[in-house]
Amino acid sequence: MMSFILALDQGTTSSRALVFDHDGNVRGLAQKEFRQMYPQPGLVEHDAKEIWASQLGVAVEAIARAGLTAADIAAIGIANQRETTIVWNRRSGRPIHNAIVWQDRRTAGECDRLKAEGYEPLFRSRTGLVLDAYFSGTKLAWILDHVPGARAQAESGELAFGTVDSWLVWNLTRGERHVTDPSNASRTLLYNIHTGGWDPELLEILRIPAALLPEVVASSQVYGETAGNFLAARVPIAGIAGDQQAALFGQLCDRPGMVKNTYGTGCFMLMHTGDRPVVSGRNLISTVACRSDGPTQYALEGSVFVAGAAVQWLRDGLSIIRSSGEVEALAASVPDNGGVYLVPAFAGLGAPHWDPYARGALFGLTRGSNAGHIARATLESIAFQTADLLEAMEADSATPLAELRVDGGATSNDLLMQFQADLLGCTVVRPRVRETTALGVAYLAGLAVGYWRDRDEIGRIWQAERTFTPAMERGRAEELRHRWNRALERTKGWDQP
Repeated sequence: MMSFILALDQGTTSSRALVFDHDGNVRGLAQKEFRQMYPQPGLVEHDAKEIWASQLGVAVEAIARAGLTAADIAAIGIANQRETTIVWNRRSGRPIHNAIVWQDRRTAGECDRLKAEGYEPLFRSRTGLVLDAYFSGTKLAWILDHVPGARAQAESGELAFGTVDSWLVWNLTRGERHVTDPSNASRTLLYNIHTGGWDPELLEILRIPAALLPEVVASSQVYGETAGNFLAARVPIAGIAGDQQAALFGQLCDRPGMVKNTYGTGCFMLMHTGDRPVVSGRNLISTVACRSDGPTQYALEGSVFVAGAAVQWLRDGLSIIRSSGEVEALAASVPDNGGVYLVPAFAGLGAPHWDPYARGALFGLTRGSNAGHIARATLESIAFQTADLLEAMEADSATPLAELRVDGGATSNDLLMQFQADLLGCTVVRPRVRETTALGVAYLAGLAVGYWRDRDEIGRIWQAERTFTPAMERGRAEELRHRWNRALERTKGWDQP
């Protein structure tokens, strides 16, 4: 009988589930958005129970849309928004606070304090990360310090911490497994990427009890089975990866020097660096790519906090489009940006700037500026931020990039992809299957249960759908980037206390 792989793609704004066949084709897909909560400016939260309910719901729906039952599923893989932090009671399974989302900036001041006390070099050398509110560790410490009784409960072993992958596995197995993989663990400020374990000294600095932490397991192995009748069958859970590392694997960027960029809520560029971490001199981070059947694989990463979320802002905040899909036509209604630049630093600036106090701004507005110029500036801001990442990555690796593999929802926007190729001066390759985050974790799960024999077999599945080649004169591209940099500098430190 033919069997299939179910990928759970739990993202920042929606939960998705996709059923893949042996050739990497999507046979069933379901998606459900969930609430975004903003208690105060700079704070972003999710309801962890809503994440779980929506993810289970779309899993059932995707299987049904494929015309299958759970008995047809060979394995489940989980890709997830990464640094989002959840703490729950081990006995009741209830979260003790809303999930604090990776975009949340509430611990920026705490990170400043730790830097002032001289801890940043230690964190950087052990974890590969910069000391920033983006990562999970200071979010976890904040929950323990601000929820009454939480710290005492944590020290007595009553509470569990996890990123979203851990939360989903815990619920799918009804509390039997509390695990995470190295790609997610390496985003916490608590994990030593050299030793491959939680770092006792960093736990002590952040006052994190070790009893809270999940077991770190490989990115590709059988962790357990779904409990009870969640899916009407007990299905092996066999792959875990943070969403961006899953996309790196799904794009088959499995050799040093290969680079992918994912265009989602944010933008995330990863370069595979082989079996040893590379120390960045340009404010990129070193992270675990995955650990499966051999040595741990590493990557250099640059993160843009707001990319597709800027298009959502046009829709929900400014109401100049009714759906995200309308932005390309509106942007194409003008020949260029008309001198308008949007810096979407709504949650500060990520790599390579790392400024939690930057804030969003529109520059260059004149009486002749219209909605088309603002839409175009919004799309171009995504490409400008990506170019900043690539420039830093090329400098760190001393290797000019010839090809960028792209994925994520915004890659369907041909105007954006062409502008990206023009700005970078290299080819931009869009794959035939654009669901590379889900496909990557499907590969990891399928390899663990023998659904695919090896990487060579899955390597034959990947195909390019379209290649965008640079058409803009380099002088024009450099002029645009110069003006972008002027706008960027004016946003930095805007909300500095």
